[in-house]
Amino acid sequence: METKVNVQKLTCARIPTPAGEFQLCYYGNSQDNKEHLALVMGDVLQRPDVLVRIHSECFTGDVLGSLRCDCGPQLYRAMELIAVEGRGVIIYLRQEGRGIGLLDKLRAYNLQDEGYDTVDANLMLGHQADERDYTIAALMLRDLGVASLRLMTNNPSKIEGLRALGLNVSARMPLQTGFNQENAAYLQTKVARMRHLLELDPPAFENHVNGEARPWLAACPPPPPQRPFVTLSYAQSLDGSITAQRGRPLALSSAASLRMTHHLRARHDAILAGIGAVMADNPRLNVRHVTGPDPQPVILDSQLRLPLTAALLSETARRPWIAAGPQAPADRAAALQDAGATILRLPVDARGWVDLRALLARLRKLGIQSLMVEGGAAVINSFLQARLVDRLVLTIAPLLVGGLHGVSQLAPAVNGRAPNGIRLRQPRSERLEEDLVVYGNVVWDEETT
Repeated sequence: METKVNVQKLTCARIPTPAGEFQLCYYGNSQDNKEHLALVMGDVLQRPDVLVRIHSECFTGDVLGSLRCDCGPQLYRAMELIAVEGRGVIIYLRQEGRGIGLLDKLRAYNLQDEGYDTVDANLMLGHQADERDYTIAALMLRDLGVASLRLMTNNPSKIEGLRALGLNVSARMPLQTGFNQENAAYLQTKVARMRHLLELDPPAFENHVNGEARPWLAACPPPPPQRPFVTLSYAQSLDGSITAQRGRPLALSSAASLRMTHHLRARHDAILAGIGAVMADNPRLNVRHVTGPDPQPVILDSQLRLPLTAALLSETARRPWIAAGPQAPADRAAALQDAGATILRLPVDARGWVDLRALLARLRKLGIQSLMVEGGAAVINSFLQARLVDRLVLTIAPLLVGGLHGVSQLAPAVNGRAPNGIRLRQPRSERLEEDLVVYGNVVWDEETT
């Protein structure tokens, strides 16, 4: 007769981390004497599609940073992705070495050094290729009140196991980190013999600048449920100017910063600019200064003012999608469509500008999961005021311009008190030639709500 397994949350404590603040919950159980843990951010009780990682303990990777596996980077990446959403759970199961324990895991490492792969090494020690059990994880998630979950995993067996235990796994979110000389064979074995869903071919574009990997070159996190993940990227002077005079372009970025911008473009499904910037700069909005795929250009143009001579209509492989209002002239729409553009008719706000939330919802339905926004000033302010920015990448050039600022007042004062504005979670900065790049995920101050 099968014995029923029970879990009990014994205590939780606040854990501040570089990714953000979590609650670490300790669970007891009736199946083993191991210390299984839940790392929780935000309110997950009865929330749909909670971002979840079920992570099996890996002392060598999680603690020592071993390069023989991808466990440590997966754990830290999962924490970062949850922090972006502000809600999620990591179940930390004490199932070292895919369930065989640390002693035999080290013995398996020795066999791998003799030429056996990770599966054969486990089998030679009398174990199965994977001995993990997810019963306790399922019970912990039920105890936390997770209604449904998007599981961060590359392992289809984990999804199958959780669904067999009655959990509603609504989606799989890939969690691929970098590979290196030490773990390449291990990851290839996961793909070939354990059905893991990994892309191990070298990327078709550079992912390094000056020989060093940059965090802003990582793949975009999973998007929010109803819209793409939005990166706002622009360049300004020390005094906050993006140009000397409205309607006239000003080159601010160094060559290295320009390459960085094109790396970012290649990491996004689509790129958005306003019609004002397009008419001033006549950009192509593609990837030229590095090797990589072109994003889909999206233009905010409520009245369809885009010139038929624009570079976007003749000098790019991907013709633009133009977001226009319902009253935009039909003859202009027909002419632009004849030139290769796609017209997206959308509602407008009180100013007559395209409603950004409606646009992002349409883009998501069209398969766009990540969007890079490059501005001008009206677009920058509109996205910030609407709280539709998830990540900011700001290039600061070492000069004073005294011109048009990229960001004006984000929200009106309330009772004579100005809002605190927008913060970056764990901001980072670095120099690219003479420029300073500041980047981080956006935290919305409660006073701006």
